[in-house]
Amino acid sequence: MNFADFICKEAIRTDLQATDKEAVIREMVTALQEAGSVSAANFESIVQAILKREELGSTGIGRGVAVPHTKHPTVDKLSGAVAVSESGVDFSSLDGEPVHLLFLLVSPPDRPGDHLRALENISRRLRDESFCRFLIQSKTSEDVWQLLEEADNNQFGS
Repeated sequence: MNFADFICKEAIRTDLQATDKEAVIREMVTALQEAGSVSAANFESIVQAILKREELGSTGIGRGVAVPHTKHPTVDKLSGAVAVSESGVDFSSLDGEPVHLLFLLVSPPDRPGDHLRALENISRRLRDESFCRFLIQSKTSEDVWQLLEEADNNQFGS
């Protein structure tokens, strides 16, 4: 599975304003809503589902990366948003470090394979330090999209 299969180009944010976990999640779900991937009517329910998942254990996986995610019955396909936080956000990460790169996923409950393949793709790509460094330095959503396309085309070491 490639980034292009699930990341909404219109839901990429390189100037994340939020400074805490819940606000980041709200800002990213707003990006998905503005991209047309989630409806305004389901916004709060999706945010609460992601926060409930975070209670099970932080999705801050370390090295400045978090992958908040949930399955939600109101979406009909896997959708993802990407955000870059220049200042970093406390996400209760495993390594205690602030998070600068975030990938948020919302998927239908009846498509667990897609959800797992997307998580696997993200974690595999984020093990590439140069990919992460370039993403963090991205100033525009176009820059991020280009990097995601390059990763899809295996132009990074992973």
